[in-house]
Amino acid sequence: QVQLVESGGGLVQPGGSLRLSCAVSGSFFSIDAMGWYRQAPGKQRESVASITGSGSTNYADSVKDRFTISRDNAKNTVYLQMNSLKPEDTAVYYCNVVGRRRSWTQGTDYWGQGTQVTVSS
Repeated sequence: QVQLVESGGGLVQPGGSLRLSCAVSGSFFSIDAMGWYRQAPGKQRESVASITGSGSTNYADSVKDRFTISRDNAKNTVYLQMNSLKPEDTAVYYCNVVGRRRSWTQGTDYWGQGTQVTVSS
């Protein structure tokens, strides 16, 4: 059974920082990508940051130079360091993993339950 559990969300003032963590349980033959998505009230889910199996990263324009995605393979954990937070960053943040549990299976999306990030004074 695969589970993704996010933590680290909360209330922070504009300009502040938070670090989100996503602990992944369950083994994988390979992980193609890991990433973070967010969804604000009344808006579509959007990709925030991703990191591929080879280590390449990608960021939404709105978070470039402020957010950093990283992973610790030994701990099966992916992180999102968020600095210089703005009110428009307020959303539920979801962890995502695209991976194969067996070599003969195709990549499958796995999602965490989400963690709330609120940026407000």
